[in-house]
Amino acid sequence: MSPDEYCQDKAARSGSSFYYAFLFLPPERRRAITALYAFCREVDDVVDECQDPSVAHSKLAWWRREVGQLFAGNPSHPVTQALAPHLNGYGITAERLVAVIEGMEMDLSQTRYLDWPALKKYCWHAAGVVGEMSAGVFGHTHPDTLIYADKLGLAFQLTNIIRDVGDDARRGRIYLPIDDLQQFDVKAADILNSRHTPAFEALMKFQAERARQYYREAVEALPEVDRRAQRPGLAMAAIYHALLDEIERDNWQVLDQRISLTPIRKFWLAWRTWVGGGKGLIKRLGK
Repeated sequence: MSPDEYCQDKAARSGSSFYYAFLFLPPERRRAITALYAFCREVDDVVDECQDPSVAHSKLAWWRREVGQLFAGNPSHPVTQALAPHLNGYGITAERLVAVIEGMEMDLSQTRYLDWPALKKYCWHAAGVVGEMSAGVFGHTHPDTLIYADKLGLAFQLTNIIRDVGDDARRGRIYLPIDDLQQFDVKAADILNSRHTPAFEALMKFQAERARQYYREAVEALPEVDRRAQRPGLAMAAIYHALLDEIERDNWQVLDQRISLTPIRKFWLAWRTWVGGGKGLIKRLGK
């Protein structure tokens, strides 16, 4: 299996919404973004699959060294070997890749966040910086496109947090800010014990509106000159925004189940957004 095939298999098996948004890219850019996604998947899997935190720390330290090896011209892992041809011109830097690893390290040392600024910092490491690199792979000419990408990454991560409240709680993590829980009188024990209450629903509505605001701010920041190139990101936004709507329609039943869209619906949303140049999504979000 070649490095590119390894990354393609990693992306396809994940079933992620990102996979569907990549399908319509030209081959070189598709290989680059698939390798970047596979890198993010690899380091994220370290945290999700390692039961022993010391082992996880060791593995993430290995990935830090591997990033150094990548930029020294001597990568050893299939993912970094696949990334190697795409380092020039796409904004994939050692600092940004290490920032992703730092986000995973935060997961090993922190299971609660006091307020939104603290959670926002984590979201940037987990998704905002990935959005910036992705925008570089898709292609952009205007600096404001990185603002769009950063905000879109935050919106995606907030959507993930809302979707995964129950799964994360079973791992001992609650990403929802402590001050938000206090504002809506939701106890951490309620979430850890999967108690669905009217107060929890109000909390979820508040978090969803925060995410939707970032979707709106993202499309407002996207310069018209780069909109066509950024169609993959807009396709992902269409899928993730539809997921957020689906979670709301299901009355925020995220404590004991994982709500998702079917593969055919993801493909349809990605294809429709690609063909329409994102106009439908942008109109819907109010730009």
